[in-house]
Amino acid sequence: MTDDAVNWNRVAALLPETEAKGVKDCWAIGEQEAGLDLLVSGILGHQVAISETARSQISVLAETWGEREALTPRILQCRDDGTSGHLKLIEGDEVIVPEVTGGAGQDLAGLVLVPWIACTRCSQVLMRAHARESWGDLSYLARHYIITTPSRTTVLRLFPADSASAAFDALQRVCSDAP
Repeated sequence: MTDDAVNWNRVAALLPETEAKGVKDCWAIGEQEAGLDLLVSGILGHQVAISETARSQISVLAETWGEREALTPRILQCRDDGTSGHLKLIEGDEVIVPEVTGGAGQDLAGLVLVPWIACTRCSQVLMRAHARESWGDLSYLARHYIITTPSRTTVLRLFPADSASAAFDALQRVCSDAP
């Protein structure tokens, strides 16, 4: 199980002390949505360079608290610190995979898979699985999170709708555990 409070404090620490305290205070009082806005605004305002892993972690927290759609354009504007982490936010990747194979195929029938975060070492991809609404847009909330093979056609792991952090942690461990 992941500890979102630890992750929250880790990304808050990217900011100068005063702003970091404000973000941490938002967590303490249950105002995560406001805290995420403060975090991203602070990173952009102070021109803090962040790693791709931190950018991905912020996106996962934003997804967890229903703010990913609103914050993604600003998260993508955050300066890259040039470190060579193994996770990369690929939000906005134009590839939408309509069908996958593997044991989870039944759970994903009729859903659209949207690439989200990639491991640059093994090329596995964390995707969000969304329903297509009657008006043509994708559902606001993901129905599942999945980790796929590099070809993005075979599901390696399937996570329920409330497991964005667990899916991210699993992707992060894929190469971290390798010898």
